[in-house]
Amino acid sequence: MSDKQRILLVDDDRNISHLIRLYLEKEGYEVAEAARGDDGLAAFRRQTPALVLLDVMLPGVDGLEVLREIRKTSKVPVIMLTAKDETFDKVLGLELGADDYITKPFENKELVARVKAVLRRSVDGAASDSADDVLTFPSLTVSLARYEVTYEAKPVEMPPKELEVLYFLASHPNMVFTREQLLERVWGFDFFGDSRTVDVHIKRLREKLPGCEQYGWEIHTVWRVGYKFEIKG
Repeated sequence: MSDKQRILLVDDDRNISHLIRLYLEKEGYEVAEAARGDDGLAAFRRQTPALVLLDVMLPGVDGLEVLREIRKTSKVPVIMLTAKDETFDKVLGLELGADDYITKPFENKELVARVKAVLRRSVDGAASDSADDVLTFPSLTVSLARYEVTYEAKPVEMPPKELEVLYFLASHPNMVFTREQLLERVWGFDFFGDSRTVDVHIKRLREKLPGCEQYGWEIHTVWRVGYKFEIKG
């Protein structure tokens, strides 16, 4: 059995798929391919890829729906691929659980760097999971290892990145982080996002943790700076 990391590439453009395969195999990765969304899902379920490169516009089932299905059962890293002339809501893709996205056409060095960075974060996250990192505050428990949040004794459903933003802020109580710092620390130093991504995730977190101020903590906005997990008293 090969000890190479397997990457599943789901893209219906044969020329682009061929180039991506060449780039990744040169870097030592094993590449499996699918040209349709439904075939990509079937390949994902048959195999155990370390990472998925997923085109947004696909025949059969589109990339966002494939991502939704993957996230029902797996936290495997997913990088979305999108053409410049395609309408792709970056925030939607990230909310659904994408780890990064890259716009075609791209430089092979950028693609490889993105793949390596996302895989590195995945490995680092798995290492921290082994310690079952759990944060506990009044009426709130956040488990990074199990990707579970409990608020007021009830489980709260959160996409992975929402939970990771909450966990990161709560791990550094009363410390202020700019939007750019949160993008770097949660999504990775080479994530080409924008501040709206952070704002949307913070907004969703607040909607899912209503009334938290009564328990002596909250996700607080520091005007013109950023956000912090504030513990009062």
